[in-house]
Amino acid sequence: MKLLVTGAAGKVGQAFLPAFLNEQRFSEWEVVALCNNRVIETDDRRVTVIRGSMADERIVERSLEGVSHVLHLAAVKESPDLAIDVALKGLYLLLDRFRRSQVGRQFMLLSGDCVVGHIFQDYAAPITEASPRRAYPGIYGLTKVMEEVMLEQFGIQYGLHYTILRAPWIMEKDDFRYAFELDDTQFGGPPWETLVDETTLERLRQGGFFPAMRDPSGGFLKRNFIHVDDLVGAILLSLDNPDAYGELFNIAMNDPVDYGEVSALLETSRQVQRADIATPFHSNWLDNAKARKVLGWRPMIGLEELVERAWNYRRGENDPRIVWYPG
Repeated sequence: MKLLVTGAAGKVGQAFLPAFLNEQRFSEWEVVALCNNRVIETDDRRVTVIRGSMADERIVERSLEGVSHVLHLAAVKESPDLAIDVALKGLYLLLDRFRRSQVGRQFMLLSGDCVVGHIFQDYAAPITEASPRRAYPGIYGLTKVMEEVMLEQFGIQYGLHYTILRAPWIMEKDDFRYAFELDDTQFGGPPWETLVDETTLERLRQGGFFPAMRDPSGGFLKRNFIHVDDLVGAILLSLDNPDAYGELFNIAMNDPVDYGEVSALLETSRQVQRADIATPFHSNWLDNAKARKVLGWRPMIGLEELVERAWNYRRGENDPRIVWYPG
């Protein structure tokens, strides 16, 4: 068997490859790592690195030679010139060639909860795989919706064995801690300047507060997360698994993260004060029941461990924080 991994040098790819290569079930498999802006370094004899754009038909053809499985991780965010090439043209070229392959067995896509709008769209019930796609504004959510639909249609039109894993905000190392920083070291969003005035924001920055966002109902915001280690576990369980063919799975923590619970943990362990911040964002619950039942997958990292890992992590000089996607 031979696995093509796109986006192999990204956050998920760098966590997935070592786990895959150490998994006994895949010990005889070869890997093709397709990289573009960043290139992985490896001396593993089973791994071949190809550098180039998915929008280049010659690169796609070369990358898919003898490939039985594809794990499509490559993504860009709010950069329309790049997003269209990767999400639409690149994915189409991969799928159209892969469906014609005599050895192709499974095409796996990593998608995101941007397709259901995560905190931007309101859902009255837990979000399942059958919930309507309602992306938030911007090119990233739109392209992820189109990726999911394109893959499903290749399954319908050509009988392609596909699997879609839909993940929420993916955490590693100290990401979770920096998601709540109030200065320019913040990881992700939202920009605090859009939620509080400058005077209040400066006071919060000076006082060491934790920003406990609240939803329009007044309750603490609940948002979905997944640690990259748990996501990698779901990928490994889905790979070459007939039960996963033709299926979409939500891969998230069992419960969404309650920002009030996070602040309570930090008040106890880190002597941090809570600062309530009103927001227009909606609390949602990404239901992972299907993945637990069909794949036998269980997320191992809950809220307390997510907090402990993030706040205890210390970066070395050779371990800088990385913005994985432009935009």
